[in-house]
Amino acid sequence: KMSGFFQMLRKKKELIPLIGFMAFAATGATSAALYFLFTKTDVILNKTKNPEPWERVDPSKPQKLITINQQWKPVDELQLVKSITK
Repeated sequence: KMSGFFQMLRKKKELIPLIGFMAFAATGATSAALYFLFTKTDVILNKTKNPEPWERVDPSKPQKLITINQQWKPVDELQLVKSITK
C-alpha cells in the first residue's frame, strides 16, 4: 500500500509540501501535548486521584510557556482562607 502512496506523490508533486506541513504540524502538536502533560502540574489525566489539581500548583514557578518578568507575592487573605478550609 505504501508503494501506491509514493506513486501518487510522483504523479501529483504539488501534494508534497502539503504533506510535509501536515506532518510537521502533527509532530508539533503531539510534542506540545506531551510536554504539557509531563511538565505542568495542573494538567491531569486521572481526576479521581487528584480532584483539585490547582491546589498543588506552585505559584512561584511560571506555568506559561514563556514568562517575562513575572513576580509573585502571596495574598495574605487567600492564604488565611486556604488554611481555614483545609
